[in-house]
Amino acid sequence: MNITVLGAGAWGTALAKLLRESGHAVTLWGHDPGHLAEVLATGRNERYLPGVTLPPDIQCLADLNDAVRSAGEVVVAVPSRAFREVASALRDFRGLAISVTKGIEHDTGLTMCGILRACAPRAKVAALSGPTLAPEVARGIPTAIVAASENLGAAHIVQSLFHRPSFRVYTSADLLGVELGGALKNIIAIAAGVGDGLGFGDNAKAALVTRALAEMRRLGVACGAQAETFAGLSGLGDLTVTCFSKLSRNRSFGERLGKGEKLADLLAGTQHVVEGHPTARSAWQLARKHGVTTPIIEQVHAMLYEGKDARAAVRDLTNRDSKAED
Repeated sequence: MNITVLGAGAWGTALAKLLRESGHAVTLWGHDPGHLAEVLATGRNERYLPGVTLPPDIQCLADLNDAVRSAGEVVVAVPSRAFREVASALRDFRGLAISVTKGIEHDTGLTMCGILRACAPRAKVAALSGPTLAPEVARGIPTAIVAASENLGAAHIVQSLFHRPSFRVYTSADLLGVELGGALKNIIAIAAGVGDGLGFGDNAKAALVTRALAEMRRLGVACGAQAETFAGLSGLGDLTVTCFSKLSRNRSFGERLGKGEKLADLLAGTQHVVEGHPTARSAWQLARKHGVTTPIIEQVHAMLYEGKDARAAVRDLTNRDSKAED
């Protein structure tokens, strides 16, 4: 297969490596020609995936149109804020477009596959999502993930492309649920990190993760997703790893916020994308649109967009009226 990966960050690079090791012809595109030239010259992506040696015959191209011209499958691994711009280059693409980006577009409320449908109407669309830390995937550490599409044939193609002994791929027809699980968990990971920064323990984090899962499911079902999807890899699985792992960018971001670092400094000081930040705004808006109660998302939104103090957010969250568990 001729596969193009759009996005030369950690996740895009890790997937390009995995696909090439599976015998596919792989092209890696990135927006920075200098960075791509460095990857090509060194065989490493030290900026985003340090210490990992890439297969020598991954092609690197800086021209987006050239990168997708001969591809049968395109993997879109760019940040959510750039997703629509990059997806627009696929307007005439007739193959399989696979989103591996986790986010919700603010103005439209669309998931990334929703954007793909709008920008690439001739393409088949699928998502690949789950508890997947790029450094572990790149090193061949056992991982499980889910390929989702409303066209199950497309999901099975994605499964066949990526499945390896160390990278187990399941399939799902609930594309919306898989995408929402992957997007919403990043917001919760920021909350988990805030708790770490404030010095909370495992009891607090377990409670947060459990109640967050109910919140994610509630919002997802209101949007049209299936409730059981949120108990799977793209829901509970991704939520768990993102809230507990030291490698999680969203959790680390929240931890620094909980320790008192200024939000503006955090946003300016990282080269890695923290998807939970824009997604908190989008999910807050989505919850208001559907009339869904989302107390954790609401407090994260307040911290990130209303200047609310972390301790005040925790106080307001824990002081809510008691209720039956749902």
